Formats: sequence, C-alpha cells, structure tokens
Amino acid sequence: SVCASNGFNALKFLELAKSEKITWYSGVPTMHQTIMLRAEKNLELAKNLKLRLVRSSSASLPPAVFEKLNKVFNCPVIEAYGMTEATHQMTSNPLPPKKQKAGFVGIPAGPEVAIMNDNNQIMKNSEIGEICIKGNNVTSGYENNPEANESSFSNGWFRTGDQGFFDKDGYLKISGRLKEIINKGGEKISPLEVDNVLMDHPSIEQAVCFGYEDKMLGEDIATAIILKEGINLNEADLKIYAKEKLAKFKIPKKIFFVTEIPKGATGKLQRNVLAKKFGLSN
Repeated sequence: SVCASNGFNALKFLELAKSEKITWYSGVPTMHQTIMLRAEKNLELAKNLKLRLVRSSSASLPPAVFEKLNKVFNCPVIEAYGMTEATHQMTSNPLPPKKQKAGFVGIPAGPEVAIMNDNNQIMKNSEIGEICIKGNNVTSGYENNPEANESSFSNGWFRTGDQGFFDKDGYLKISGRLKEIINKGGEKISPLEVDNVLMDHPSIEQAVCFGYEDKMLGEDIATAIILKEGINLNEADLKIYAKEKLAKFKIPKKIFFVTEIPKGATGKLQRNVLAKKFGLSN
C-alpha cells in the first residue's frame, strides 16, 4: 500500500512514518536534509522506524547526507537517477547484498547509458563527458521544437545535459549540469564537487556553489552556506578549511551565510538563480 501525504512536511515525517508503519520512502536531497535535521533531534524515534531502505532521486545526493541517512535510519540508501525524457529511472544503486556507493547514482536500470564527448564518441570508464541514453523508454523527441531535437539527439542517443563518468565497477557519478559548470579562467569547475567538500565541514548543514560573472576570469565561484543550528563559522575560517581540501582555483571567492536557499516546486535547488539573488548578476 502507499501512504499519500498532503505534501512534504519534515516536522510531521517521523510521526507519520511511525504511525503508518512505512517501510521505505523516496525524496529529493533537500527533503532528506530537512528530515535529518528533525531525526537528529529525535534519534530514538528515528532509529525505531521499520525502514527497509531510503531512496533518493532528482538531484545528486551529497555523500555527507548519504552517510547520515545510513547511520540514523540503519538501512540501505538507494540513490537513483532519472528524468522525464526517460520515463523517469535511468540508473540506480542496487539493493543489498550488492553495493551502494555514496556519491554515485548506480548502474544502468532500463535504458542504455553511455558517456559521450562532443564528437559523439563513447568514452571509456573514468573519462568525463556528457551522459547519454537510448532505449524504448526514452522519448523520441520534443513536440514542435526542432531546435531542441537537433541539439538533444545524436545517432539515436539522447543527450541529458548532465556531465559525469563511470567508475571501474560501472557505477555512474554525476559531476554536474553542463550549463552549471563554472569556467574560471579556462579551468572547468564542477559546483557539485565544491558542494560536497564544504558539506563535510562539521559546522555546515548545506552548501550550494554557483558561478558568477567576473571581468578578469570570465566566471568565479560563490557559495551559499546554511550553518547547523546554534553554530558559528566565519568566512576566514571556512576559506582556511577549503584551502586544505581544494585546489586553489576551486576555493569560493564569495561566501554568503544564509538561513534558506531557493528551491523549485519539487524541492530541487535552484543554482541558476543564486547569482541574481546575491546581486552578482549583470
């Protein structure tokens, strides 16, 4: 059976999961993060739920959140990857006894999945390129939009607009949206990579990096930070931490400490509006 709630409410989630005897749930990363905020204050209740698994989809799940979910709920975390054009699911981490990998969206689960370069050549494992898919469940095109069809399809493959690579075990890692990759003086930087490093800081609840226009470099890096409740952290100390973990050119130049980060209707982070929100867009 399915428990259908009246929208997402992190404050009521734990009690609902207990009363309805929920055995698994699916959410986007921002939902999991807010659930963890409640669960860490109600550990006894959280640990006594009957969850068999937790599923995450829609956007890349930060490894730090993956580990929290696994520890607090004591069950497998199944990160998956899908989109409307593929009738949703494209890859998924497998169920036990097979391995679930933090930071990876799993192995192909339906359509064929390949990494391709700009010349439509399929790349080897560990080589970064655009994630492409094909199969019976993949759309044949966009109605009344020939320009989108021309740019999105190559030799029967649909180009997702996501960048990533397969590891040696065939697990897919998403390194970011191609249009969100930051080009800083010719250096290509994945904001997801910087997000994940900053999220490992014990004082940080959420970090979202984004590019903004820079006259000298073309683009530079900024980040919006939500701190854990009751915690103080200043910009100088955060940059010292970043210098220990990141190459110099990947360290955010501008840091904004905030209480909320813009999200879309489905809970996905809206990285593309942050430069304008913080007055960094021309």
